[in-house]
Amino acid sequence: MTEETLEFRTSAGFSMGVELELQILNSRDYNLARDAADLIGMLEKTLNSGAVKPEITESMIELNSSIHHEYGALAEELRRIRDVVAESAARMNLRIAGGGSHPFHKWSERRIYPTERFKRLLEVYGYLAKQFTIFGQHVHIGVPDGDEALYLTHILSRYVPHFIALSASSPFQQGEDTSYQSSRLNTVSAFPLSGQVPFVQSWGEFLDYFNRMRGFGVVESMKDFYWDIRPKPEYGTVEIRVFDTPLTVDRAALLAAYVQSLARYILTERPLAPSRDVYTLYNYNRFQACRYGMEGRLIDAYTQRHAAIKEDILDMLRVIAPHAAELGGGDALGQLAGEIEAGRTDAGWLREAYRTRGSLNDVARMQSERWMGSALANI
Repeated sequence: MTEETLEFRTSAGFSMGVELELQILNSRDYNLARDAADLIGMLEKTLNSGAVKPEITESMIELNSSIHHEYGALAEELRRIRDVVAESAARMNLRIAGGGSHPFHKWSERRIYPTERFKRLLEVYGYLAKQFTIFGQHVHIGVPDGDEALYLTHILSRYVPHFIALSASSPFQQGEDTSYQSSRLNTVSAFPLSGQVPFVQSWGEFLDYFNRMRGFGVVESMKDFYWDIRPKPEYGTVEIRVFDTPLTVDRAALLAAYVQSLARYILTERPLAPSRDVYTLYNYNRFQACRYGMEGRLIDAYTQRHAAIKEDILDMLRVIAPHAAELGGGDALGQLAGEIEAGRTDAGWLREAYRTRGSLNDVARMQSERWMGSALANI
Protein backbone atom coordinates (compact mmCIF):
# COMPACT_ATOMS: atom_id res chain seq x y z
CA MET A 1 0.00 0.00 0.00
CA THR A 2 1.30 3.46 -0.86
CA GLU A 3 0.53 6.77 0.69
CA GLU A 4 -1.20 7.91 -2.52
CA THR A 5 -4.07 5.50 -1.82
CA LEU A 6 -5.05 7.76 1.09
CA GLU A 7 -5.55 10.78 -1.12
CA PHE A 8 -8.84 12.32 -0.03
CA ARG A 9 -11.42 12.17 -2.79
CA THR A 10 -13.66 15.25 -3.06
CA SER A 11 -17.38 14.64 -2.55
CA ALA A 12 -20.40 16.84 -3.05
CA GLY A 13 -21.00 18.75 0.17
CA PHE A 14 -23.54 17.16 2.53
CA SER A 15 -24.26 14.22 0.27
CA MET A 16 -25.14 11.15 2.32
CA GLY A 17 -25.21 7.40 2.10
CA VAL A 18 -26.27 4.65 4.49
CA GLU A 19 -25.02 1.14 5.25
CA LEU A 20 -27.25 -1.21 7.25
CA GLU A 21 -26.08 -4.46 8.83
CA LEU A 22 -29.03 -6.84 9.16
CA GLN A 23 -29.89 -10.10 10.86
CA ILE A 24 -30.79 -13.24 8.90
CA LEU A 25 -33.22 -15.41 10.89
CA ASN A 26 -34.78 -18.80 10.35
CA SER A 27 -38.58 -18.94 10.42
CA ARG A 28 -38.84 -21.70 13.03
CA ASP A 29 -37.45 -20.36 16.29
CA TYR A 30 -36.09 -17.06 14.86
CA ASN A 31 -32.51 -17.81 15.76
CA LEU A 32 -29.82 -16.55 13.40
CA ALA A 33 -29.48 -18.55 10.19
CA ARG A 34 -26.32 -19.26 8.18
CA ASP A 35 -27.74 -18.36 4.77
CA ALA A 36 -25.96 -15.14 3.80
CA ALA A 37 -24.26 -16.58 0.71
CA ASP A 38 -27.48 -17.98 -0.79
CA LEU A 39 -29.46 -14.83 0.02
CA ILE A 40 -26.79 -12.59 -1.47
CA GLY A 41 -26.72 -14.75 -4.58
CA MET A 42 -30.46 -14.24 -5.04
CA LEU A 43 -30.34 -10.51 -4.30
CA GLU A 44 -27.52 -9.85 -6.74
CA LYS A 45 -29.94 -10.73 -9.55
CA THR A 46 -32.34 -7.93 -8.60
CA LEU A 47 -30.38 -5.23 -6.75
CA ASN A 48 -27.73 -2.90 -8.15
CA SER A 49 -24.11 -3.99 -7.85
CA GLY A 50 -22.79 -3.19 -4.39
CA ALA A 51 -26.22 -2.82 -2.81
CA VAL A 52 -25.80 -6.01 -0.78
CA LYS A 53 -22.58 -7.39 0.69
CA PRO A 54 -21.50 -10.11 3.10
CA GLU A 55 -20.48 -9.29 6.64
CA ILE A 56 -18.12 -11.02 9.03
CA THR A 57 -20.38 -14.01 9.86
CA GLU A 58 -22.76 -16.03 7.73
CA SER A 59 -25.79 -14.74 9.64
CA MET A 60 -25.43 -11.13 8.47
CA ILE A 61 -25.78 -9.03 5.35
CA GLU A 62 -24.96 -5.38 4.70
CA LEU A 63 -27.20 -3.18 2.58
CA ASN A 64 -25.83 -0.06 0.94
CA SER A 65 -27.78 2.91 -0.36
CA SER A 66 -26.62 5.02 -3.26
CA ILE A 67 -25.53 8.64 -2.75
CA HIS A 68 -28.30 11.09 -1.89
CA HIS A 69 -28.71 14.79 -1.24
CA GLU A 70 -32.24 14.74 0.22
CA TYR A 71 -33.91 12.73 2.93
CA GLY A 72 -36.98 11.86 0.84
CA ALA A 73 -35.03 10.15 -1.92
CA LEU A 74 -32.92 8.22 0.60
CA ALA A 75 -36.00 7.01 2.49
CA GLU A 76 -37.65 5.93 -0.76
CA GLU A 77 -34.60 3.96 -1.86
CA LEU A 78 -34.22 2.25 1.52
CA ARG A 79 -37.87 1.18 1.41
CA ARG A 80 -37.40 -0.19 -2.11
CA ILE A 81 -34.32 -2.17 -1.09
CA ARG A 82 -36.17 -3.37 2.03
CA ASP A 83 -39.01 -4.74 -0.08
CA VAL A 84 -36.69 -6.64 -2.42
CA VAL A 85 -34.68 -8.10 0.46
CA ALA A 86 -37.79 -9.04 2.45
CA GLU A 87 -39.48 -10.74 -0.49
CA SER A 88 -36.33 -12.65 -1.47
CA ALA A 89 -35.73 -13.79 2.10
CA ALA A 90 -39.33 -14.93 2.52
CA ARG A 91 -39.07 -17.06 -0.64
CA MET A 92 -36.14 -18.81 1.02
CA ASN A 93 -38.18 -19.25 4.22
CA LEU A 94 -35.91 -16.75 5.96
CA ARG A 95 -36.66 -13.59 7.88
CA ILE A 96 -34.71 -10.32 8.12
CA ALA A 97 -34.56 -8.14 11.21
CA GLY A 98 -33.11 -4.84 12.31
CA GLY A 99 -31.83 -4.14 15.80
CA GLY A 100 -28.29 -3.81 17.08
CA SER A 101 -28.15 -7.33 18.53
CA HIS A 102 -29.97 -10.61 18.21
CA PRO A 103 -31.79 -11.32 21.49
CA PHE A 104 -30.58 -14.85 22.20
CA HIS A 105 -28.08 -16.23 19.66
CA LYS A 106 -24.83 -17.75 20.97
CA TRP A 107 -21.66 -16.31 19.46
CA SER A 108 -19.94 -19.72 19.58
CA GLU A 109 -22.43 -21.02 17.00
CA ARG A 110 -21.53 -18.41 14.39
CA ARG A 111 -19.43 -19.16 11.33
CA ILE A 112 -17.11 -16.68 9.63
CA TYR A 113 -18.08 -15.71 6.08
CA PRO A 114 -15.39 -17.25 3.84
CA THR A 115 -13.50 -14.23 2.48
CA GLU A 116 -9.78 -13.68 2.94
CA ARG A 117 -10.30 -10.53 4.97
CA PHE A 118 -12.80 -12.12 7.35
CA LYS A 119 -10.62 -15.21 7.77
CA ARG A 120 -7.70 -12.94 8.65
CA LEU A 121 -9.83 -11.11 11.23
CA LEU A 122 -10.66 -14.45 12.85
CA GLU A 123 -6.96 -15.30 12.95
CA VAL A 124 -6.03 -11.95 14.49
CA TYR A 125 -8.93 -11.41 16.90
CA GLY A 126 -9.97 -14.95 17.78
CA TYR A 127 -13.36 -15.25 19.45
CA LEU A 128 -13.96 -11.49 19.13
CA ALA A 129 -14.52 -12.01 15.41
CA LYS A 130 -17.53 -14.24 16.09
CA GLN A 131 -18.74 -11.94 18.85
CA PHE A 132 -18.77 -9.23 16.19
CA THR A 133 -22.13 -10.62 15.07
CA ILE A 134 -23.69 -7.30 15.99
CA PHE A 135 -25.53 -4.94 13.72
CA GLY A 136 -24.91 -1.26 13.07
CA GLN A 137 -25.92 1.56 10.79
CA HIS A 138 -23.16 3.63 9.22
CA VAL A 139 -23.86 7.08 7.81
CA HIS A 140 -21.49 8.73 5.32
CA ILE A 141 -21.47 12.50 4.82
CA GLY A 142 -19.66 14.01 1.83
CA VAL A 143 -16.98 16.64 2.48
CA PRO A 144 -14.70 18.56 0.12
CA ASP A 145 -11.28 17.60 1.50
CA GLY A 146 -9.37 15.87 4.26
CA ASP A 147 -8.96 18.94 6.46
CA GLU A 148 -12.72 19.46 6.52
CA ALA A 149 -13.20 15.75 7.20
CA LEU A 150 -11.03 15.94 10.31
CA TYR A 151 -12.72 19.10 11.55
CA LEU A 152 -16.14 17.51 11.11
CA THR A 153 -14.98 14.30 12.80
CA HIS A 154 -13.72 16.17 15.86
CA ILE A 155 -16.87 18.28 16.26
CA LEU A 156 -19.26 15.40 15.61
CA SER A 157 -17.52 13.52 18.43
CA ARG A 158 -19.22 15.89 20.88
CA TYR A 159 -22.56 14.51 19.59
CA VAL A 160 -21.77 10.80 19.77
CA PRO A 161 -24.13 10.40 22.78
CA HIS A 162 -26.92 11.73 20.55
CA PHE A 163 -26.26 9.12 17.88
CA ILE A 164 -26.12 6.28 20.40
CA ALA A 165 -29.28 7.28 22.26
CA LEU A 166 -31.25 7.89 19.07
CA SER A 167 -30.46 4.46 17.64
CA ALA A 168 -30.10 2.26 20.73
CA SER A 169 -31.68 -1.10 19.91
CA SER A 170 -29.54 -3.78 21.56
CA PRO A 171 -30.87 -4.31 25.09
CA PHE A 172 -30.57 -8.11 24.88
CA GLN A 173 -27.46 -10.25 24.42
CA GLN A 174 -27.06 -14.03 24.66
CA GLY A 175 -30.55 -14.44 26.10
CA GLU A 176 -30.16 -11.83 28.85
CA ASP A 177 -31.33 -8.28 29.43
CA THR A 178 -28.06 -6.36 29.65
CA SER A 179 -29.58 -3.30 31.41
CA TYR A 180 -28.04 -1.27 28.56
CA GLN A 181 -29.95 0.55 25.85
CA SER A 182 -27.08 -0.17 23.44
CA SER A 183 -25.01 -3.18 24.47
CA ARG A 184 -23.62 -3.54 20.96
CA LEU A 185 -20.93 -0.93 21.49
CA ASN A 186 -19.42 -2.89 24.37
CA THR A 187 -18.42 -5.51 21.80
CA VAL A 188 -16.91 -2.87 19.52
CA SER A 189 -14.91 -1.44 22.43
CA ALA A 190 -13.13 -4.76 22.93
CA PHE A 191 -11.18 -4.24 19.70
CA PRO A 192 -7.78 -2.60 20.24
CA LEU A 193 -8.19 -0.15 17.34
CA SER A 194 -11.63 1.11 18.37
CA GLY A 195 -12.35 4.42 20.04
CA GLN A 196 -11.57 7.86 18.67
CA VAL A 197 -9.58 9.33 15.83
CA PRO A 198 -6.24 10.87 16.96
CA PHE A 199 -6.33 14.57 17.75
CA VAL A 200 -4.78 15.80 14.51
CA GLN A 201 -6.22 18.74 12.62
CA SER A 202 -4.92 18.51 9.06
CA TRP A 203 -4.91 15.75 6.50
CA GLY A 204 -1.14 15.97 6.32
CA GLU A 205 -0.89 15.29 10.07
CA PHE A 206 -3.29 12.40 9.68
CA LEU A 207 -1.18 10.87 6.90
CA ASP A 208 1.89 11.12 9.15
CA TYR A 209 -0.02 9.30 11.90
CA PHE A 210 -1.30 6.62 9.53
CA ASN A 211 2.13 6.01 8.04
CA ARG A 212 3.65 5.67 11.52
CA MET A 213 1.02 3.11 12.46
CA ARG A 214 1.61 1.27 9.22
CA GLY A 215 5.35 1.43 9.77
CA PHE A 216 4.92 -0.14 13.19
CA GLY A 217 2.97 -2.96 11.52
CA VAL A 218 -0.20 -2.13 13.46
CA VAL A 219 -2.41 -1.44 10.41
CA GLU A 220 -2.42 -2.09 6.70
CA SER A 221 -5.37 0.06 5.65
CA MET A 222 -8.05 2.40 6.99
CA LYS A 223 -10.33 -0.62 7.41
CA ASP A 224 -8.17 -1.70 10.33
CA PHE A 225 -9.41 1.24 12.41
CA TYR A 226 -12.73 0.62 14.18
CA TRP A 227 -13.14 4.20 15.33
CA ASP A 228 -16.62 5.47 16.19
CA ILE A 229 -16.23 8.19 13.56
CA ARG A 230 -13.58 8.04 10.87
CA PRO A 231 -12.59 9.78 7.64
CA LYS A 232 -13.17 7.62 4.57
CA PRO A 233 -10.74 9.07 2.01
CA GLU A 234 -11.61 6.77 -0.89
CA TYR A 235 -15.25 7.91 -0.67
CA GLY A 236 -14.57 11.51 0.29
CA THR A 237 -16.74 11.17 3.38
CA VAL A 238 -16.87 11.15 7.14
CA GLU A 239 -18.36 7.88 8.39
CA ILE A 240 -20.35 7.74 11.63
CA ARG A 241 -20.30 4.17 12.97
CA VAL A 242 -21.89 4.26 16.45
CA PHE A 243 -25.52 3.78 15.43
CA ASP A 244 -27.24 0.50 16.23
CA THR A 245 -29.22 -0.72 13.24
CA PRO A 246 -32.75 0.61 13.80
CA LEU A 247 -35.81 -1.64 13.74
CA THR A 248 -37.09 0.01 10.52
CA VAL A 249 -35.57 1.58 7.42
CA ASP A 250 -37.71 4.64 8.04
CA ARG A 251 -35.90 5.23 11.32
CA ALA A 252 -32.57 4.71 9.54
CA ALA A 253 -33.43 7.48 7.08
CA LEU A 254 -34.41 9.85 9.91
CA LEU A 255 -31.06 9.29 11.62
CA ALA A 256 -29.21 10.02 8.39
CA ALA A 257 -31.19 13.24 7.95
CA TYR A 258 -30.18 14.31 11.45
CA VAL A 259 -26.49 13.73 10.75
CA GLN A 260 -26.71 15.53 7.40
CA SER A 261 -28.34 18.62 8.95
CA LEU A 262 -25.92 18.62 11.88
CA ALA A 263 -22.96 18.38 9.51
CA ARG A 264 -24.23 21.30 7.45
CA TYR A 265 -24.59 23.39 10.59
CA ILE A 266 -21.08 22.49 11.76
CA LEU A 267 -19.32 23.12 8.45
CA THR A 268 -21.16 26.30 7.46
CA GLU A 269 -21.39 28.05 10.83
CA ARG A 270 -18.18 26.68 12.42
CA PRO A 271 -19.74 26.95 15.90
CA LEU A 272 -16.96 25.15 17.76
CA ALA A 273 -13.23 24.56 17.61
CA PRO A 274 -11.79 21.06 18.06
CA SER A 275 -11.08 20.44 21.74
CA ARG A 276 -9.14 17.71 23.51
CA ASP A 277 -11.65 18.01 26.33
CA VAL A 278 -14.24 16.33 24.11
CA TYR A 279 -12.05 13.22 24.17
CA THR A 280 -11.25 13.59 27.86
CA LEU A 281 -14.99 13.24 28.54
CA TYR A 282 -15.67 10.95 25.60
CA ASN A 283 -15.83 7.57 27.32
CA TYR A 284 -17.96 8.90 30.18
CA ASN A 285 -20.48 10.48 27.80
CA ARG A 286 -20.47 7.41 25.56
CA PHE A 287 -21.15 5.12 28.52
CA GLN A 288 -24.04 7.28 29.69
CA ALA A 289 -25.69 7.00 26.26
CA CYS A 290 -25.08 3.24 25.97
CA ARG A 291 -26.31 2.47 29.47
CA TYR A 292 -29.22 4.87 29.84
CA GLY A 293 -30.05 6.08 26.33
CA MET A 294 -32.24 9.17 26.31
CA GLU A 295 -32.25 9.20 30.12
CA GLY A 296 -28.47 9.44 30.32
CA ARG A 297 -26.55 12.62 31.06
CA LEU A 298 -23.63 14.14 29.26
CA ILE A 299 -21.06 16.75 30.13
CA ASP A 300 -20.56 19.44 27.50
CA ALA A 301 -16.81 19.80 27.11
CA TYR A 302 -17.19 23.38 25.91
CA THR A 303 -19.41 24.74 28.71
CA GLN A 304 -18.89 22.14 31.49
CA ARG A 305 -22.68 21.98 31.66
CA HIS A 306 -24.30 18.69 32.71
CA ALA A 307 -27.35 17.98 30.58
CA ALA A 308 -29.89 15.24 29.94
CA ILE A 309 -29.11 13.62 26.60
CA LYS A 310 -32.77 13.85 25.59
CA GLU A 311 -32.88 17.61 26.19
CA ASP A 312 -29.51 18.15 24.52
CA ILE A 313 -30.79 16.45 21.36
CA LEU A 314 -34.02 18.47 21.35
CA ASP A 315 -32.02 21.68 21.79
CA MET A 316 -29.81 20.78 18.84
CA LEU A 317 -32.79 19.87 16.66
CA ARG A 318 -34.05 23.41 17.18
CA VAL A 319 -30.64 24.92 16.38
CA ILE A 320 -30.20 23.00 13.13
CA ALA A 321 -33.81 23.32 11.94
CA PRO A 322 -32.93 25.99 9.31
CA HIS A 323 -30.26 23.71 7.88
CA ALA A 324 -32.68 20.79 7.78
CA ALA A 325 -35.16 22.95 5.89
CA GLU A 326 -32.50 23.92 3.34
CA LEU A 327 -31.69 20.24 2.81
CA GLY A 328 -35.30 19.11 2.50
CA GLY A 329 -35.23 17.31 5.83
CA GLY A 330 -37.35 19.61 7.98
CA ASP A 331 -40.25 17.18 8.26
CA ALA A 332 -37.84 14.35 9.07
CA LEU A 333 -36.34 16.20 12.01
CA GLY A 334 -39.81 17.19 13.18
CA GLN A 335 -40.79 13.53 13.17
CA LEU A 336 -37.63 12.63 15.09
CA ALA A 337 -38.39 15.31 17.70
CA GLY A 338 -41.91 13.94 18.09
CA GLU A 339 -40.57 10.43 18.73
CA ILE A 340 -38.17 11.76 21.37
CA GLU A 341 -40.81 13.82 23.15
CA ALA A 342 -43.17 10.85 23.19
CA GLY A 343 -40.46 8.68 24.73
CA ARG A 344 -40.50 6.14 21.89
CA THR A 345 -37.22 4.28 21.36
CA ASP A 346 -36.30 1.00 19.69
CA ALA A 347 -34.76 -0.38 22.89
CA GLY A 348 -37.96 0.47 24.74
CA TRP A 349 -40.05 -1.24 22.05
CA LEU A 350 -37.96 -4.41 22.35
CA ARG A 351 -38.23 -4.52 26.13
CA GLU A 352 -41.99 -3.96 25.95
CA ALA A 353 -42.26 -6.80 23.42
CA TYR A 354 -40.52 -9.11 25.86
CA ARG A 355 -42.63 -7.89 28.77
CA THR A 356 -45.87 -8.64 26.93
CA ARG A 357 -44.82 -11.88 25.24
CA GLY A 358 -42.38 -13.36 27.76
CA SER A 359 -40.31 -14.98 25.02
CA LEU A 360 -37.16 -13.76 23.29
CA ASN A 361 -38.08 -15.97 20.33
CA ASP A 362 -41.24 -13.89 20.00
CA VAL A 363 -39.17 -10.72 20.33
CA ALA A 364 -36.98 -11.81 17.40
CA ARG A 365 -40.08 -12.72 15.38
CA MET A 366 -41.63 -9.33 16.07
CA GLN A 367 -38.37 -7.61 15.14
CA SER A 368 -38.45 -9.34 11.76
CA GLU A 369 -42.11 -8.53 11.20
CA ARG A 370 -41.46 -4.89 11.97
CA TRP A 371 -38.48 -4.63 9.61
CA MET A 372 -40.01 -6.62 6.74
CA GLY A 373 -43.35 -4.81 7.00
CA SER A 374 -45.95 -5.21 4.27
CA ALA A 375 -43.49 -7.07 2.05
CA LEU A 376 -43.80 -10.08 4.36
CA ALA A 377 -47.58 -9.95 4.21
CA ASN A 378 -47.45 -10.08 0.39
CA ILE A 379 -45.68 -13.45 0.27
